[in-house]
Amino acid sequence: MTNKPFAGKVALVTGAASGIGRASALAFAQQGAKVVVADVNVSGGEETVRMIVDNGGEAIFVATDVSRAAEVEALVRQTIAQFGRLDVAHNNAAIEGALAPTAAYSEEDWDRTINVNLKGTWLCLKYEILHMLQQGGGAIVNTASVVGLVGTIGLPAYCAAKGGVVQLTKAAALEYAKAGIRINAVCPGATHTPMLNRLMVQPGAETGMLATIPLGRIGNPEEIAAAVVWLCSDAASYVTGHIMVVDGGMIAQ
Repeated sequence: MTNKPFAGKVALVTGAASGIGRASALAFAQQGAKVVVADVNVSGGEETVRMIVDNGGEAIFVATDVSRAAEVEALVRQTIAQFGRLDVAHNNAAIEGALAPTAAYSEEDWDRTINVNLKGTWLCLKYEILHMLQQGGGAIVNTASVVGLVGTIGLPAYCAAKGGVVQLTKAAALEYAKAGIRINAVCPGATHTPMLNRLMVQPGAETGMLATIPLGRIGNPEEIAAAVVWLCSDAASYVTGHIMVVDGGMIAQ
């Protein structure tokens, strides 16, 4: 008997070179999955693979820009070629985009942010689902955000994209439930990641953010990863189309 619920399963994680994606990849590996690490950041992605292998796990890195259909299709194809199957996926790759109000946002910044965060999530879903339909099922978790549910100042494209991920998750969950594919999303709140660090450069930014979080602290990537892994596990076998907020109580107010 094994106490590793993902033993014999294959997990694909995008945006896995750092932050929540890396924590998710490590968590799947710790629970027995073979992991495909995908990111545009080659050095970070390869480091995630090394961390998994050093802990006795099995993983490969595939450099992938999720905004490009051919690269996402190749990512799923390489996953199958290497490991023979795809059981679970965490579509996590995202960028924060430019920090500017709506009327000052450039078209280029808007398109780039939407292409990575929303189109990229859709492309990952598309090619993962196409394989899972042949395989007879699977589980997928998309990373949305609390700002996909409530607004924030200065990140209009990010908010729009993450709100789109929420609705895309629900639509896809309904479409493929009868095919045995469960599709859910996590909405992280403030979490210690490189992205948050880039957004919190102003003096007093962290103090101001902490004041909005009832639990009184910023979350860790491992706490988001735990939710992702649970949603992909058999323990969540009756959960699909769910948008799980993991934010220390921030948007309960």
